[in-house]
Amino acid sequence: MDFKDYYAILGVPRTASKDDIRKAFRKLARKFHPDVATDKINADRKFKEINEAHEVLSDAEKRRQYDELQAGWKTRTAPRPGAAQAGSANWQNWADASQTGEGGRNYRFDGTGFSDFFEEFFGSGGVFSRFGKGGATADPFAKSTQTAPKAKSGPKGFAVRGADVNGDIAVTLEEVFNGSLREVSMRRNTRSGAEEKESFKVRIPPGVREGQRLRVPGKGDPGMGSGGAGDLFLNIRYALHPQFRVDGDDLVYDLELAPWEAVLGSVIKVPTPDGGVSVRVPEGAQAGTQLRVRGRGLPLPDGRRGDLLLPVLIDVPDHIGERERQLWQELAKESDFNPRA
Repeated sequence: MDFKDYYAILGVPRTASKDDIRKAFRKLARKFHPDVATDKINADRKFKEINEAHEVLSDAEKRRQYDELQAGWKTRTAPRPGAAQAGSANWQNWADASQTGEGGRNYRFDGTGFSDFFEEFFGSGGVFSRFGKGGATADPFAKSTQTAPKAKSGPKGFAVRGADVNGDIAVTLEEVFNGSLREVSMRRNTRSGAEEKESFKVRIPPGVREGQRLRVPGKGDPGMGSGGAGDLFLNIRYALHPQFRVDGDDLVYDLELAPWEAVLGSVIKVPTPDGGVSVRVPEGAQAGTQLRVRGRGLPLPDGRRGDLLLPVLIDVPDHIGERERQLWQELAKESDFNPRA
């Protein structure tokens, strides 16, 4: 398994602040988002990488774990989450592991929007999720405490149902609105040590929510005897969007205004995932004011929609021409407005 250098992917140093990471993500996301990129295939791959990097580095705990992991990877000694580094004798077994069922088979996924590296360490069934946030007793080399399926005997003979397998799937905002049929591939090591690959379709329903689990029947660990296979559960994670944030059922879009648009009022065309909408900005709009467009947020199960929230930000030009400077100077002399009064 190759190490993912998330700092290099975002183009930021290891000392980057959370704000630096956010800005780097937004800049790259605007360039590589599939909706705007001309090279759709490469852009899709790049967008998934920067989304994954931002998810880890923007979270303080995940970033700490990642930094420990990076140090251990370079020295070939695996850091235990929040504890002392483990011996290098166990390193290769840990580094090469992936999603593992009770039968000891390793699972790797394609088409979920996450790399094997992310799934192994930061996915729902990954090392850091399995052992929590760390602590002196956290040990990635310990065996899973999951209870193995019990064997049953009956008219059909010996039967053990296969264990369920967990993974993650990154869902775009467009898929939340429209749904999709995603092709997912799963590679697993059989009991004999051979690798087998299976591809199947996963339906993502419109309105799906982060944290929801999609069940794919019979795609988990194979059973033993006459026992059926376990199921695959894919945990929904929202892929970050360069323009919108999600707040419950609502979408949030930072409405950046020029000073004159805020002072005089204006009508602004605002994008949404399902088409633009015109928004009237009242005269004298203040920074921090939040406008609301009802019914333009996320779809709800009953057919209704959340709202589109528009927090107002007032931006100023970073450079002005000579004539503009003269006009601003005239305005400064004419106006009696004092924001500190």
